[in-house]
Amino acid sequence: MEQTVAAAHALFAERGYAAVTMDGVAAAVGVTKPLLYNYFGNKEQLYLACLERAGDGLVATVVEAVGHTTEPAEALRAGLRAFFDFVDEDRAAWAVLFDETLPAGGDIADQISAYRTRLRDLTAASISQQLPAERRERARTEVEALSTAVMGAAEALVRWWLKDRSMSAAEVAELLIKTVEPGLRMRSAPTPPKRSPGGSTPQ
Repeated sequence: MEQTVAAAHALFAERGYAAVTMDGVAAAVGVTKPLLYNYFGNKEQLYLACLERAGDGLVATVVEAVGHTTEPAEALRAGLRAFFDFVDEDRAAWAVLFDETLPAGGDIADQISAYRTRLRDLTAASISQQLPAERRERARTEVEALSTAVMGAAEALVRWWLKDRSMSAAEVAELLIKTVEPGLRMRSAPTPPKRSPGGSTPQ
């Protein structure tokens, strides 16, 4: 079964979901189409098996990178670098996870959304920990918005990079990090005490 998933994964990455048929997968693996249907049911279920392989690999890579850090800012940097490194080393996984020919809705869309949510939550945790403790609870919406923006920017940059290739994956990651970090540092600064109407700071 692993050989079948590997062959299907390669075909989906190369051609896109819409262009791959169960006949083509069966021929690539060297099995009959009835046997392929017996194992996976249909093309959607076969794709989900490939998607799980790619998505779990990406999430595990980011989690491991973040797990080796000791500071929130370092965790965000490590997570973004791991994200770009993963794509650089496994283009096929990226192609399966972010295939633009996938049908809208259904189990595949739900599973991809779940992986994106897990990555966003990892990003949100890193951002939240950079805020002063007294602001974290009140800043939930802000953190969710920022983490969604960061992950959206990361995905968009990968798409651009895969077409342009004028920069390395590491350079693109650093570009995003250096763009995001100043804003996060500013938002994580302690709130200055309010001044009285006379201009002095209350004691």
